[in-house]
Amino acid sequence: MTDIPCPNDGFLVAALYHFVAIPRFAELRAPLQALCETSGVRGTLLLAHEGINGTIAGPDAGIAAVIAFLRAQPEFAGLEHKESRAEKMPFLRMKVRLKKEIVTMGIEDIDPTRSVGTYVAPADWNALISDPDTIVIDTRNDYETAIGMFRGAVDPRTKTFREFPGWVRRNAGLHNKPKIAMYCTGGIRCEKATAFMKAEGFDEVYHLKGGILKYLEEVPAEESLWDGACFVFDERVSVEHGLVEGEHRLCRACRHPLTAEEIRSPLFEPGVSCPHCHAARSDEDRLRFRERQKQMDLARKRGERHLGK
Repeated sequence: MTDIPCPNDGFLVAALYHFVAIPRFAELRAPLQALCETSGVRGTLLLAHEGINGTIAGPDAGIAAVIAFLRAQPEFAGLEHKESRAEKMPFLRMKVRLKKEIVTMGIEDIDPTRSVGTYVAPADWNALISDPDTIVIDTRNDYETAIGMFRGAVDPRTKTFREFPGWVRRNAGLHNKPKIAMYCTGGIRCEKATAFMKAEGFDEVYHLKGGILKYLEEVPAEESLWDGACFVFDERVSVEHGLVEGEHRLCRACRHPLTAEEIRSPLFEPGVSCPHCHAARSDEDRLRFRERQKQMDLARKRGERHLGK
């Protein structure tokens, strides 16, 4: 597969989600997949009974066509999305998938359309999380929190979002302060997380509207309470204030974001290992990963995409 020609100003990246009951979600898969492909759009979109979630990238006109198609569906008329730019196409292919949940928590009867926390605009977020009566919780996973968090936030150190409910139930100290402020990358995990917290008996539950991405877009760096970079689920790996691409790279063996210092480590070998996974891999694993990396390098030299990447 060859690369899509890159416009002078790069590719438009659109992150979106919308919780809504949509029993006919499976009917949208084929036309949505076809539209994305003909519009030069790549990425991943998840469809489920509870709505849509995903990130896509492509030419400006292509992204506009996909967003227009979605908003033409009555259920998605109120769909919002966040935009940023990427110098290179950040996705390998286009996937429209049917799922049980658009963000997997694994808890029955958690419905953000019925009960959810109070939205807090990025401009008001600093005041909330600086309040001594507030506990700030990062709802993301450990490989995401490793490269950036809000100052003073609690890190649950979860491996997957499914672990989050158990972590809450094990931490009775979360009831010690009246306010709970929660945040995630784009807002979707907090929709379910705050709905879950309300169901668990927490009264004052807040979440950052638009997530970290909206905060980094709107809040000036000199006023920011964010430290580090924000992990994103595409080939950019991370973004910083102003949504500019960060300097992190991804370990192709374990998918962990790497700093420049970690890339210089003798344990880092492109596509094979990094300081986070080297000890967990066998020599047989590394031989297999080296062969995969070799095939990827050969495909790149031919100007093709290696789909096993």
